[in-house]
Amino acid sequence: MLTDTAIRVVKGTPGKTVKLSDGGGLQLWVQPSGAKLWNLAYRFGAKQKKLSLGQYPAIGLKDAREKREAAKKTLASGRDPGQEKQIRKANARLSQGNTFAAISAELIEKKQREGKAPANIAKIKWMLSLATPYLGPRPIAEINAPEVLVALREAETRGKLETARRMRAVIGETFRYAIATGRAENDPTSALRGALITPNVKHRPAITETVPFGALLRAIDGYDGTPEVRLALKLLSLTFTRPGELRNAEWAEFDLDAGIWTIPAGRMKMRRPHSVPLAHQTVALLRQLGTLHERSVLLFPGARSPKRPMSENTLNAALRRLGYGQHEMTSHGFRAAASSLLNESGKWNPDAIEAQLAHIESNKVRKAYARAEYWDERVRMMCWWADQIEVMKSKIIKK
Repeated sequence: MLTDTAIRVVKGTPGKTVKLSDGGGLQLWVQPSGAKLWNLAYRFGAKQKKLSLGQYPAIGLKDAREKREAAKKTLASGRDPGQEKQIRKANARLSQGNTFAAISAELIEKKQREGKAPANIAKIKWMLSLATPYLGPRPIAEINAPEVLVALREAETRGKLETARRMRAVIGETFRYAIATGRAENDPTSALRGALITPNVKHRPAITETVPFGALLRAIDGYDGTPEVRLALKLLSLTFTRPGELRNAEWAEFDLDAGIWTIPAGRMKMRRPHSVPLAHQTVALLRQLGTLHERSVLLFPGARSPKRPMSENTLNAALRRLGYGQHEMTSHGFRAAASSLLNESGKWNPDAIEAQLAHIESNKVRKAYARAEYWDERVRMMCWWADQIEVMKSKIIKK
């Protein structure tokens, strides 16, 4: 039997490893350098084996004996303590690679390979960065709903209610990716539905009545700024796409002869390609736009670089210049105007309108996304809308 005193005073022997026994297979190996290592000699499956228990003095005599007894219990149950140790090491390495931070970085990399919009990826990175101080180093399979809620509450207590709501969605996406890749079994964010304060939805300002909208259209015709901005506002009124979809539009997306603009999935909010039927008035404006400057990749290249699109503030600034305040009309408001006036006309299937707006209803009743769905009606509707714009501008309102 060894004692602490004997272990402390023993010295290394040059060129030789000295093995001191404590009984039950427990040995202290004293290296020539003086390093002292605990090992357990045992038999398993008719083979002599050795299990490393750690280095003295980090592992003291008492600790080494406890490890010996634990190994004996493992042997008594028919398991190999050396193999069990290797499994524990492998699981520890696996856990380090399966942290929330590691898996969220993997998810972002996947989105980048899929060609998702850089702006959206940047937003996801930012929201995940808010959660990382709370969840980052934790193995994702061990994170529970209360832990996630702590991270969300931090944003909520700062008044960032919408940020907290979106964080929950992004964190949930990370967990679902972990489940799909076999590194988690559940998504704790599903248990947090209703746990956050619901933000008040603020609708973007928009003019949705016929006569005031006609006045806006006439004001745009008289816009005295650059012709590119005037044409951009006119195209927004005709196509009612999201402003970012128009600002970032590329000429390659347009078939003017066929009258179709196909927006790729990477630039759509819902990540689905979207087709816009082009009325003859819209095609005429696009052809006019093409004559204003040497053809670039973008329809609306920025003033500083032809490789970057027109600034997102340019269109709203133009509306302010026309006398429309930020609480009256925004560039995004053309969508609300078209939606309201098309629905009020009673001429078009609401699902066709929703399909043209590229909306997905949360109740899954209105799923009209495929290009073929309502396509013929959408072509007629966009032509009618272009004609109606001319009617509204002329103040001749047809009932």
